[in-house]
Amino acid sequence: MNAITDPHLAPRWATSALLTIDVQRDFLSEAPYGVAGTSEVLPTLAGLATAFRAAGRPIVHIVRLYDPDGHDADLVRRTLLASGAAIVAPDSPGSDIAPELLPPDAPPLKAGLLLSGEPQPLGEREVALFKPRWGAFYRTRLDELLRGWEVDTLVVAGCNFPNCPRATLVEASERDYRLVLADDATSRLHDVGRTEMTGIGVALLPAEAIAGALHTL
Repeated sequence: MNAITDPHLAPRWATSALLTIDVQRDFLSEAPYGVAGTSEVLPTLAGLATAFRAAGRPIVHIVRLYDPDGHDADLVRRTLLASGAAIVAPDSPGSDIAPELLPPDAPPLKAGLLLSGEPQPLGEREVALFKPRWGAFYRTRLDELLRGWEVDTLVVAGCNFPNCPRATLVEASERDYRLVLADDATSRLHDVGRTEMTGIGVALLPAEAIAGALHTL
């Protein structure tokens, strides 16, 4: 199976969208609870976002917001949050999306709006969307947004492959999206993960190849 040439899997760039996953200040490599490798992939991911904007294709920036009491966090995070750890707390500087990813005139995140489940516009067909768990489709309006834009191909990139990017790709596969993982714009991607993603029909491509395909539109 080749996800680039298989007619059921091949990306359709003209109906594609970019999902950036959890690329927030508190998760950058140098932050106290940062994810190794995230700052290092940020320039590549920023270039990919620029390519999607230039092609007029949608971008969804998926974000986490952990309430200090941890009441709606993953169970594995609740003890840490209850101990006083402040990680992507609503309206905190650490919850901000890395500015390199955003259009120049993007407004600050509005935690109240995001926590209500609504997407926050950041630019032309560019929004932020809160997710309460690993996968970006769980208890969110992501599928509704993408179908409204007539998207059938998703490019996923961002922070901490073993957790949220991976869960998002599996959820997207269950919803019959054609899938691409920007493998040089995703932190903590490993060889076993590459094999597993290929096994469910995800195309692994570098950001430069994705940008090149968008440039032909």
